[in-house]
Amino acid sequence: MSTIASHALVIMLHGVGSSGADLAPLASVWKDALPGAVFASPNAPSHSSFGAGYQWFSVAGVTEENRSGRIEEARPAFDATISAIIKENGFADRLDRAVLVGFSQGTIMALDAVASGRWPVGAVVGFSGRLASPLPLAPVVKTPVLLVHGSADPVIPSAETTRAAAALQPLGMNTETIIVPGLGHTISADGAARAGAFMAEALK
Repeated sequence: MSTIASHALVIMLHGVGSSGADLAPLASVWKDALPGAVFASPNAPSHSSFGAGYQWFSVAGVTEENRSGRIEEARPAFDATISAIIKENGFADRLDRAVLVGFSQGTIMALDAVASGRWPVGAVVGFSGRLASPLPLAPVVKTPVLLVHGSADPVIPSAETTRAAAALQPLGMNTETIIVPGLGHTISADGAARAGAFMAEALK
């Protein structure tokens, strides 16, 4: 198995009402596939509208019509969070060695980061999410994307992953989708393992 030529940076982005600590254990799952990688799992900038945890944007009263506007409003705080991690770890001039991994709302923000052209990273992995960015989409690099979703997700339907891929592929972003039969709104062991292999391949 080939190894990564230099260090990589994996930034994990949690969902609503969660925290960075909830995704941090994935680092131990992926460390063998990504030797020498640095893992970061920040808290989102705002406290959750529903009490515990944090959020990238509020989902209180969110609709199909207003979701993209909330994503746009969340960009400055999101970018400040990502920028601080990138600079702290010395990847400002090596964004092609950085990966964004999102779960649920974290996936929404990760996809927005690349689809808007703001963060031309080396790869994106999204679990249980959707593409809901303001149009037009304008990626500046052909970032490879892996989207994994449970067929039984009661929070965000798996059809959103299929829809996201259909929007990203024509933009030149090589998008792989995995719909896991019977899985709910969570990350399976198989999905996490596939993500590790995908990131290793994207960064080799």
